[in-house]
Amino acid sequence: GKEATLLMQSLNKLNTPEEKLDLLFKKYAELLEEHRAEQKKLKYLQKRQAQITKEKDQLQSEHSRAVLARSKLESLCRELQRHNKNLKEETIQRAREEDEKRKEITNHFQGTLSEIQAQIEQQSERNMKLCQENTELAEKLKSIIDQYELREEHLDKIFKHRELQQKLVDAKLEQSQEMMKEAEERHQKEKEYLLNQAAEWKLQAKMLKEQETVLQAQITLYSERFEEFQKTLTKSNEVFATFKQEMEKMTKKMKKLEKDTATWKSRFENCNRALLDMIEEKTMRSKEYECFVLKIQRLENLCRALQEERNELYKKIK
Repeated sequence: GKEATLLMQSLNKLNTPEEKLDLLFKKYAELLEEHRAEQKKLKYLQKRQAQITKEKDQLQSEHSRAVLARSKLESLCRELQRHNKNLKEETIQRAREEDEKRKEITNHFQGTLSEIQAQIEQQSERNMKLCQENTELAEKLKSIIDQYELREEHLDKIFKHRELQQKLVDAKLEQSQEMMKEAEERHQKEKEYLLNQAAEWKLQAKMLKEQETVLQAQITLYSERFEEFQKTLTKSNEVFATFKQEMEKMTKKMKKLEKDTATWKSRFENCNRALLDMIEEKTMRSKEYECFVLKIQRLENLCRALQEERNELYKKIK
């Protein structure tokens, strides 16, 4: 969680998406190096685990041998006890049958008993040694099992950490893809807005051209009327005065119309310039969009490679 927050802070500090992508590439390279180091550690631990299992099997075989020896000794002790019981019964019967030979038989019996006791003591000492060895072997096995469990817990923690890192990388890739989608949508909206403005400006230019043609037609009409008026000027001065007034009015209207045409021409030129600027911006944006598409494709390829490596690792672990 801390690494994710730090990485998000560092990404927010950067301004351009190229710098953010470079930072993501660097972080991805660091994660790959860590992943390879952890793979090496995992191989070493697997070898160590195999050695420990071999030692465990050897200790178990030795323990089984000791248990077999102990069972054999117990069976020998039981047979000795049975033999002692039989001897006692025989001596009692002989004592009853032969009172005269009792002393010799008892002496012989005591000698055999001492020998049997010595053998029993020796067997008991051996049994004690075997019990001590069994306890020591059991303690060793317990310590080995504890170490094995601790190592398995450590490996589980490592695998969980790797899974969290992989989830973080996937989340970052999804975020970058969402940012790219938002940028595409903005670019599309700007493009539509500029096209609408260009269409409106074209319509305005068309209207101005139509107004210009109408004004030219009116000017031609007025010129024709002026010629007719000059013909009739010789007829009357009053008509001439009125015509002069109309001419002044017409000249004023012509000046206004010329000013309007000049303003509309300047606006039309500004519109054309804006259209050219918009076309240039569109080309720049299209180039940036192609760069973003290439970077996204590279990121997708890297994500696919990561997923394949992760699947291979899961297969190896299983």
